[in-house]
Amino acid sequence: MAKLWQKEYSLDSLMEDFTVSNDYLLDQDLVISDTLASIAHARGLNKINILSDDELKTLEKGLEEIIELKEKNNFVITKDNEDCHTAIESYLTNNYGDVGKKIHTGRSRNDQVQTALRLWMREFALKLSTETVKLSKELLKFAEKYQDIPMPGRTHMQIAMPSSVGLWISSFAEEFIDEAERVNDFIKILDQSPLGSAASYGVPLDLDRAFCAKQMGFSKVQKNVLYSNNSRGKFEAMLLDLCDYIALTCSKLAQDLILFTLPEFGYFSLPKELCTGSSIMPQKKNPDGLELARSRSSVVSSSSFRVKSIIRSLPSGYNRDFQDTKEPLLVGAKATWSLVAIMSRMIEKVEVNEENLVKACVSDLYATDEVLERVKNGENFRDTYKNVGLNLDSVKKYDPYQTIKNRTSIGTTNNLCLNENIEIAESLLLNNERILNNYKLAYKNLCQKDIEVVNI
Repeated sequence: MAKLWQKEYSLDSLMEDFTVSNDYLLDQDLVISDTLASIAHARGLNKINILSDDELKTLEKGLEEIIELKEKNNFVITKDNEDCHTAIESYLTNNYGDVGKKIHTGRSRNDQVQTALRLWMREFALKLSTETVKLSKELLKFAEKYQDIPMPGRTHMQIAMPSSVGLWISSFAEEFIDEAERVNDFIKILDQSPLGSAASYGVPLDLDRAFCAKQMGFSKVQKNVLYSNNSRGKFEAMLLDLCDYIALTCSKLAQDLILFTLPEFGYFSLPKELCTGSSIMPQKKNPDGLELARSRSSVVSSSSFRVKSIIRSLPSGYNRDFQDTKEPLLVGAKATWSLVAIMSRMIEKVEVNEENLVKACVSDLYATDEVLERVKNGENFRDTYKNVGLNLDSVKKYDPYQTIKNRTSIGTTNNLCLNENIEIAESLLLNNERILNNYKLAYKNLCQKDIEVVNI
C-alpha cells in the first residue's frame, strides 16, 4: 500500500530516509496498542453508521489477526510503510479489500499515534510502579534481616554518627515507595483518551469520543482537541522525569554499594555471578553492573531532557518534530526498567560482613553521642561541643549495638517503621493489580483474548 499521505509524486529517497529514520522500527512496540485503539475506533464508526455491522466484524477479525501475528513476531513494518499505522491499514486492505480503506475515517495519524502511545505509557507507568514497589519490598526484607547490625553513618564521606544496615538500606526503600506513588499519581493524567481529536481540530462527524474511550478502558476523554495534540511530548517528558527520579535513586544505591564493597571497606560483598572480570588482570572481580547502573541513570536523564528540548519552542498544533520524541521515550523507559531489575537482583544477592561493619565503628563515630550524654547530665550543648571537639582522644568507644538501640525516635535505628512501609507497599501492589486487571478486561472486550500492550 502507498503511504497514507501519498500524492501524485514519489518522495525523494534522501528525504524519505531523513523523515522516516528509524520510526518504523520503534513502532514495533506500538503495534498492539495501535491495533486495540483501531478496534475501538472501528466500533465508534459503527456506532455512527460509517461502518456496517458486517464491515465492523470484518475489520475486528483482521485486527485480531494482526495481534496474533505480532505475538508471534510475524507482523512486519517496512520502511516504505513509515510506521505501524500504514502497516496495519495495508494488512486490512490487502486481505479484506475496500473495507480496510474505511478504518482511518475520522482520525489522523496524529491522534492515532497519540492514542497508541497513551495506552503504552499508561500500562508502562503502572508496571514500572509495581516493579519499583517490588524493589522496595526487597530492600525492606533486607532491612528487617539486618536492622540490628551497626554501620558507620557518613557525611562528606567521613565518619559521622552511628547508623545501622537497616537504616541505610530502608532509606532507599522509603524513597522508592514515594517515587512509585508519584508514578501512580501521574497515571491519572495519562488515563484520558485523545482519540477523536484528529489533527488537533476534530472532524465534522458526530464521533462518540466517550464511547471509544470507555472501550479502551480510559476513565475519561481528553476533552480539548488541541490540548490533546499539544500534550504530545509533554506527557512523555513527565513520565521520563518520574523515571529519572527512580533512576537517580538507583544510581545512589549503586554508588553506595560500589563504595562499601571495596576491599578497603568490606562492609558488603557481591557474589561472583554479579561481577565481571578483566581481560588482563586475572584477580579482578568488577562491579560492572553497578557502574553501568550509574551510567544508565544518565541515559534516563538525557532522554527526559531530549524530549523537552524538542517540544520547548513548538507552536500549537501538530509539528513533525513530535516524531523524534518517540525514541527517547522508549529508550528512557526501557533503561529505567532495566535499572530497577538489576538493582533488585543485586540486593537479593548482596552479602553483609558484620565483623567489618562493627570494626568500622571507631571512637570518633560517638563524639556527638558523648556530647549529648554530658548534656543529659546538666552541661550546656555549646561548651560541651567545643570541649569534646578539642579532646577527641577522650571520647570513649561506645557499644555499637547498644548505641543503635538507644535511638528510638521515628525513623531512627531502633524505630525504622518497617512494618508501616511494608503495609504501604502491599497496598500499592494491590491497587496496581486492580488497575491492570481493569485494563486487561477492556482489552479482552476489544480482541477477545487476554493481552497486555507492554512487553519488556
